[in-house]
Amino acid sequence: MQNGALRVYPLQDKDLSVNTLKEYWSFNVHDNDYGQIQGICSSYDDRFLITCGGDGNIFTFNILSPEDVHKELKAKIPSPRSGLEKEKATEDIEDPNAYNIEEVKQKKEYERIMKEAEEKKNKKREELIALRHEFLFLLQKNQELPKHMQLHREQYEMDHRIFEELDRQTAQRIQLVQKELAWEHEKHLIGLQKLRNQFRDSLEFDTVVVHAIQSNHQISTYRLLAMSEKYYQDKERPSWKRTVLKRAWKQAEKREIVRETSHARTFEGEAEKLKTSEVRKPTTHYIGSKHEQIRRIVEKSDKVKAKIMKRKAEWDELYKSKPSDDYENPKDVEDIREAQENMGCYKLKTAPNYRVPKHKRMNTEKKVMQLTSLEVLIHKRKVNMNKEIMSLRDLKISIIDKIKCLVQELKSIQTALDLSERLPLPPIPQLYPDEVPEKKFEYDSDVLLKFKEEQEAKAKLQEQLEGSPSSCAFRHRFLRAPSIKEIDPMAQAAGARPMKIASSVVTEQRKVFEIEKAEPTEMELEILKREKIKNLYLQETLIKKINALVINFDAELRFLRHKKLKLDVQMKSADLRYITWYEELLILKNLEKRETLLQGHVDTLISEQEAMRSKLNSYLAQMEDRKSEIVKLQECEKALYANFQASLGENNEFAHFLTKVLKKKIKCVEKKEVGREADEEDENEEENDDESSLGIDEENSGSEDEVFDDSVCPKNCNEALFRNTMQLRQKRLDIEKALTEEKKVAANLRKKYNALAKKAKVVETSLDTAETELETFQWEKQQRLNELYVVVPLKLHQVEYLVNGEMPSDFSQALVFTNQSLEYLQKRMVDLHNEKIMQREIYKKAQEQHKQLVQDKKEMDINIRRLEEKCSHLMMKKFGRLVDFEAVQAHSVNIRMEELKVQIMEKEYVHSQELQEWEERILDLRQQLMKLTKENTSKLQQLNRFCLEKQQLETKLDSLKNDLGVEFQGTRTTDIKEKARLESRLKHMARNTALLREEINLLSRKDGCLRELALLSRKDGCLFLQPLSPQDSETPTETLPVLTP
Repeated sequence: MQNGALRVYPLQDKDLSVNTLKEYWSFNVHDNDYGQIQGICSSYDDRFLITCGGDGNIFTFNILSPEDVHKELKAKIPSPRSGLEKEKATEDIEDPNAYNIEEVKQKKEYERIMKEAEEKKNKKREELIALRHEFLFLLQKNQELPKHMQLHREQYEMDHRIFEELDRQTAQRIQLVQKELAWEHEKHLIGLQKLRNQFRDSLEFDTVVVHAIQSNHQISTYRLLAMSEKYYQDKERPSWKRTVLKRAWKQAEKREIVRETSHARTFEGEAEKLKTSEVRKPTTHYIGSKHEQIRRIVEKSDKVKAKIMKRKAEWDELYKSKPSDDYENPKDVEDIREAQENMGCYKLKTAPNYRVPKHKRMNTEKKVMQLTSLEVLIHKRKVNMNKEIMSLRDLKISIIDKIKCLVQELKSIQTALDLSERLPLPPIPQLYPDEVPEKKFEYDSDVLLKFKEEQEAKAKLQEQLEGSPSSCAFRHRFLRAPSIKEIDPMAQAAGARPMKIASSVVTEQRKVFEIEKAEPTEMELEILKREKIKNLYLQETLIKKINALVINFDAELRFLRHKKLKLDVQMKSADLRYITWYEELLILKNLEKRETLLQGHVDTLISEQEAMRSKLNSYLAQMEDRKSEIVKLQECEKALYANFQASLGENNEFAHFLTKVLKKKIKCVEKKEVGREADEEDENEEENDDESSLGIDEENSGSEDEVFDDSVCPKNCNEALFRNTMQLRQKRLDIEKALTEEKKVAANLRKKYNALAKKAKVVETSLDTAETELETFQWEKQQRLNELYVVVPLKLHQVEYLVNGEMPSDFSQALVFTNQSLEYLQKRMVDLHNEKIMQREIYKKAQEQHKQLVQDKKEMDINIRRLEEKCSHLMMKKFGRLVDFEAVQAHSVNIRMEELKVQIMEKEYVHSQELQEWEERILDLRQQLMKLTKENTSKLQQLNRFCLEKQQLETKLDSLKNDLGVEFQGTRTTDIKEKARLESRLKHMARNTALLREEINLLSRKDGCLRELALLSRKDGCLFLQPLSPQDSETPTETLPVLTP
């Protein structure tokens, strides 16, 4: 029913045997190609048959009963066909390239048109051939003419513009064709680029086969894909080692810079010290020597103290390091534990008690890194081998070039030899196409034309096979131009004729030249003989050199081939290992989620445990602090009672009363909030009194307490002692209050510590369970990994698993063990035996040494006691008492006093320097004073001259008064004013002169009470001397006038 046909088999009495199923009726109702019957069924009353086909048609058939068949059908039903299966079915036309009737008609029309076109082309070609023959004939005639009568080739051109026009038309056609094919060209370029990107750019190395020259040996490179960009990014990413090295390098540079600067500073400091040392005076040298002496004394005392402290620390360390009687060396304990766990115990990974160590646990990240490193290593090894093979190919190319040069030289040498003396030329090796596969993708016009001819030849062969020679032309509409060989065989023959004529002329000329040539002399014959011997030698050496190059290259190729075969074995084992590791990676990825959960749980528990440990340590530290505070308070209380006993003195009649006052308990009870928790450990706490804020509890009960009153000092008792007792009682109460608070804090810390310790135990147990779960999971993971098959390449001589001298068929109980490991185990057995003997000897020696050390210890103890007694006897004899020599050694001079002495000397030196500076300043001021005095003297002399001139002028004026008129006889007011002004000025100058004299007298005194004059100021035409600063003089500041003109 695959072809849509329906078969009906006639049955007799429901006989279902094979013989009855041979005859049938066949109904082809559905489509033969797409009408496969999908369903068939009959109606409920078996009167109709319904079929459904894949072509979407549904057919219904009537099923007639035997009676209806005889009634309704008058025609006789033909008998079923027999042997239908043996008949060959008619073949349908399934070829998609087969022609239909319309295509056949179009084909015939096309062939007719093409035939007519070919006939026209042939006619034109015949005309062109005739013209060519005529042209060649003319050329031949021109060649036969004398040289001076021959025409040049340019003279055959009728018009040069014809060729220019033809070239222009050809260029236009080429440009037009390029424009028409531009889109196709770009399309094919893009397709080619895509193909290169897909198949060529990802290749780092293509397969290159290098062949030997004289043998059939060959070697090929590995076809390698380029590594992914992710690998290069990881490679460029700086690793932690590089960063550490960079940091170390930077730190070293910084240290060098610091050292250089420190050296420069020390050098500068030394230079400054040298400069200052030159300027120093004996006083500074003395002060420096004192400082150096104090420094040496301090260093000596410090060394002595350090030596004493070091000795004490050594003794303490020695006593601390003294082991107890049941002491065990932790290193020995650790070695014993490690030996019990590991040494001599080789557990298989398949064993149920095998535990995976932490450093051998594998996860997805480690496995990916492992795979990446293996892939990189494989790629690196293959790249190195490919580089060696490519260098070998380059060597072959260079050898071929050398051989070509040598063969060319050999040919030139053999031209001078006879044919009988010429040795056969060695063949020049050629490069095979698979040695330069990159040239497959290099093409030019010749390659494309050759490819086109090959495609046409294939198309012709296909047409001949198909029997339709014009089908390809009709399909592709491709008109092939006739080749030059087909077009013009006659032209070639015609062109060959002049060449033959020219060659015949040349041979005739050679014969004439040979006839004219004279016979050689003896000297020429000797020279020719030497040349012949030289050429024979050069011929042999060149052939040997060529053979040596070929032999050496073949040897290099064989050696590299052997090396590559070894590498192939390694690469195959690496590929197998890569497959195994990849399968392990798949298993690890499946188990990664559960492992991360378990590991995360363990990590959280570890972090909780560390946090709790830190809290416990902080609580322990706080508890230790509280204990130390409690001890301090108890010591303060003891010191208080000791102070009270010392203040009482001996035989004090009020000692009992004052003791009761001191020990009386007075507690200030503050109102507290409702709901405050009472401390269970405080046994002395009492109930709160809400009415009064002050409650008094007496220590001694009885009738005496009713009369006891501590607020009044009894008669005949020292009032100061009573007040001191009251103050001490207050201090005692404060100390007791602080003590109770510290105890409360310590109790709270103890509670917190215990609660946290319980939580820590719970976390520790849960951590242990989590670690056991993780170890179980690691064991299960290891079992899953053990189920993988691992390929181990072995040679027959490596197999030593024999049963009864034969190799068994079952290797399930065998272990793959290297010879080195087996030798190591055997050697380890011998080593353990020897080590056991050696340990016994060491134990015996240690026992003997222990006995000897015990004996030596007893002798040393006796010697130490004897020396101590001798030392104490000598000290009592010499000093009268025992002396602590360590304290004597540590005692040194009073460093503070020496330092103060040196400071006094420094101050005195500084003060002397200041006094010297002041003296220098006084000298400068005296010089200035002298200068000013001289100036004032000159001014006074000038004033004196002015006065004399004035007197002379007055006398002259007086003498002239009598001669003047009446109006000039009286005194003028202007003269009177001028006179008064000059008199006042004279008085002022006299007063200033007196002041200057007094100042000179003061400055000339020798009692040291000097006035420093530094500044000169001009006021109203006078110079005034002023002191430099108010601090320089004890008297208030004043100005001293100086006379000026």
